[in-house]
Amino acid sequence: MSLLAKWLASPPPDAAVEIAPERVSAAAMVSRGAGLAVQAHAVEALPPGAVTPSLTSQNITDPAAVAAALRTVLGRLGTRPARVALVVPDLAAKVSLVRFDQVPTKREDLDQLVRWQVRKSAPFAIDDACITYTPGMREPAGGAEFVVALARRDVIEEYEKVCAAAGVYAGLVDLATFSIVNLFLASGSAPAGDWLAVHMRPDYTSIAIVRGENLIFFRNRPDGDEEPLADLVHQTTMYYQDRLAGQGFSRVLMGGSGRLAGAFDHARRTLEERLGVPVDAIDPTTFATLSDRIGVTADLMNVLAPLAGVLMRTRREGVTV
Repeated sequence: MSLLAKWLASPPPDAAVEIAPERVSAAAMVSRGAGLAVQAHAVEALPPGAVTPSLTSQNITDPAAVAAALRTVLGRLGTRPARVALVVPDLAAKVSLVRFDQVPTKREDLDQLVRWQVRKSAPFAIDDACITYTPGMREPAGGAEFVVALARRDVIEEYEKVCAAAGVYAGLVDLATFSIVNLFLASGSAPAGDWLAVHMRPDYTSIAIVRGENLIFFRNRPDGDEEPLADLVHQTTMYYQDRLAGQGFSRVLMGGSGRLAGAFDHARRTLEERLGVPVDAIDPTTFATLSDRIGVTADLMNVLAPLAGVLMRTRREGVTV
């Protein structure tokens, strides 16, 4: 589920970076036995308004502040990375699931078909967009669904230019919630059956439903929507049952943090009451161990989950940047 990937004959990324409205974070991972370990991580707060994620307008309003924060976190990793995987806010892109009764055999024909399909709902000229897609559910009769991510090219370039100003090359760009989902997919530990992931951030909340290893539903709600999260999840569940032949979630996962203190814990308890099932916290240490110097906290889990997810994905798929 990559938003923008450049495939080059070079090694995997040395580290992962996330640029979020409230902070910049980075992590480096190393192989440890048959698994992976977080070798180092760092976080630096951003001035209010330095990053304002949007699908249709400028995202990085203070490039100098963001580049300075990025240089700081990279300097704290212990080794200076040259190539990074970059995680950006979900609000910087539009995610759609599109279905075709017949799928062209040629890649260039499929590319054109996907572009034609998403241009109808794109809020800007399709020629100004970068588009990527990944296969989803397939049907016995030959039809197939694709998960499509669309963003303005100049918006993605804003994030890439900040990385370049900090002295690193961002060869892979992915969305925060996609990276959360990939934490489970890339580890080979995705829950069986249908599972629900809720990713709560101060400026938005995203909901993903995955059937095995295929995304079948994605919705993003920007902060400021007055609809309670529990109602949003309830509506999602009703749609899942009525339109997606849902038979119930084998697991419900939640990660991130709220704008207000205690908002995440309150939302988690509310969802458990509304869904009638336990809501498990997303814990990246289940898949990637921490070095002895790193202590486990709820805030650290929130920071590491998307970083670990995108790095594990690059290793599973052999992505080079």
